[in-house]
Amino acid sequence: MNRYPLWKYAILLVALLVGLLYTLPNFYGDAPAVQVSGGKTTVRVDAGMVERVQQILQAAGLKSDLVQFDGNSVRARFNDTDTQLKAKDALTKALDPDPSDPSYIVALNLVSRTPAWMVSLHAMPMYLGLDLRGGVHFLMQVDMKGAVKQAVDNYASDARTALREKRVRFSALGRDPDGLTVTLADAADAAQAKDLLVDRLPSMQWTTVADAAGVRLQGRLSAKAIAELQSQAIRQNIETLHKRVNELGVAEPVIQQQGADRVVVQLPGVQDTARAKDIIGRTATLQFRLVDPDTATAAEVVPMQPGPDGAPPRMVGLKREVIATGEQLKNASATIDKDQRPAVSVRLDDVAGRAMRNVTRENIGKPMAIVLYEKGKGTALSVATIQGEFGTDFQITGNFTPQETADLALLTRAGALAAPMEIIEERTIGPSLGADNIAKGFDSVVYGFAAITVFMCAYYLLFGLFSALSLAFNLLCLVALLSMLQATLTLPGIAAIALTLGMAIDANVLINERVREELRNGASPQIAIHHGYERAWGTILDSNVTTLIAGLSLLAFGSGPVRGFAVVHCLGIMTSMFSAVFFSRGLVNFWYGRQKRLKSVSIGQVWRPPGEAAATDDGRAPSASTPKKSPRPSAPKA
Repeated sequence: MNRYPLWKYAILLVALLVGLLYTLPNFYGDAPAVQVSGGKTTVRVDAGMVERVQQILQAAGLKSDLVQFDGNSVRARFNDTDTQLKAKDALTKALDPDPSDPSYIVALNLVSRTPAWMVSLHAMPMYLGLDLRGGVHFLMQVDMKGAVKQAVDNYASDARTALREKRVRFSALGRDPDGLTVTLADAADAAQAKDLLVDRLPSMQWTTVADAAGVRLQGRLSAKAIAELQSQAIRQNIETLHKRVNELGVAEPVIQQQGADRVVVQLPGVQDTARAKDIIGRTATLQFRLVDPDTATAAEVVPMQPGPDGAPPRMVGLKREVIATGEQLKNASATIDKDQRPAVSVRLDDVAGRAMRNVTRENIGKPMAIVLYEKGKGTALSVATIQGEFGTDFQITGNFTPQETADLALLTRAGALAAPMEIIEERTIGPSLGADNIAKGFDSVVYGFAAITVFMCAYYLLFGLFSALSLAFNLLCLVALLSMLQATLTLPGIAAIALTLGMAIDANVLINERVREELRNGASPQIAIHHGYERAWGTILDSNVTTLIAGLSLLAFGSGPVRGFAVVHCLGIMTSMFSAVFFSRGLVNFWYGRQKRLKSVSIGQVWRPPGEAAATDDGRAPSASTPKKSPRPSAPKA
């Protein structure tokens, strides 16, 4: 009746071992490290950088515990912060000989001390939030006027191109803060221009104004168009910031909108604030331009993207006209052309496609370059010969390898900020403060667990000990699950763990009291244990489902710390149901299930009405571990 089959005990044992394996990495802590990543979009860090970093450290007489490549950066781990700082200086001096134009970002960071064999099994610690690990917090404000101005500039270029295509004569095209003004000679030209611009630029509302100098067309952005531009600017800036923060190697950055024009950026584990500000504030612009073979007379000369051979880059001359920009790029992806050669497929918007069609029609056989500008300096990503007329969709081919086309597509997609951003608030939380928060949170969980254990053991005796062990198993499963999911733990998350302990023990209280009730009603100990678990299950399920609904509501509608609390809360509810019912009963069955003639159970005081006796498995009255009080003698009858 109260025996588990062997396979159930096997499940419990596997769950216990997996819980231990994925919980242990959280106790190894972090070590100081130095991280090397690309300082420019055109500079790529690969596995070959590991050997270079090791050579630099060896030449400087510095010893590193571990140097590893993590996908887009190289991290070197050290025993102490003094060696960390010396290593940063040595790597910066060797990798960036020109401080005014750094090719690499050398930043201070933290790396887990988890053994390599655990990492190979994907047993890694959960991420820690800014309040637990330390790091930097930025509040950035988006210049919405700048976003509108940038859009107006693009519209001005589109309007000029459209008027020239249809050969509509105009004497001037001016820019206003929220629109354009086109000056024409007469009403006929104005009517033709208005019909064309209404079709090409539907976001603007056009009106005709006559004066002594001629006829003016005034285009103004509608309120809806301005709101959409500002919303799009926020979204694009957040997406671009995510791409840039990835270069810092931050595991779980927080980048989210706050209010109408602000963005919060939190980078846990980043100690080098200056480097973080530098990469977040990076400006990048992509341009498609014709190549001028004569660098002496070219409007601008830029270097070609350096290749893997380390040879000095060749210089490329550019003509002044900009055919299209990154803001007009819809997509770029690596592909294969009709001759089965690696290529990059590019798609532009309609306006840029028309401009590209006009330029390529007139310049077949001439080279065109894709140029990326960062911090005012340009680098030619690719130079290809125009084979024929093309417009919105085209391919860039050349002597590329598949990896080079993938890199070029990625660089082409790496856009600029849609609007300028300014850091208006900056906070740095040191690792020592984060460690103090962890210690306090850990103590709160430990003291809460100890208090619950003492109460349960004192009130329910051996059944209380079983409840405490199931509670420890619940905590183990919860931490392991958070580590397996690589969730981010914050102070609200620790609060949710402490709350989970208090809520999880409620299921054990229900079971223990139900067993007591069955004993009071005269059931034998084995029957009482069986009915106690079976009949308490419905109540446990109802209470946990209603609590889970509240947790899911917090998860769906909350944000920031509220979501962090809700994630741990919901996971804790599920692990508590498993531990309180399945694991707890496994312990009880293992201890009592093998006793065929069980006379008593250690579950504390079981009160019965006077004069009642219950049958045991062998027909005798049962006894709890605590002696039953004898009824007081009745008064003698008269």
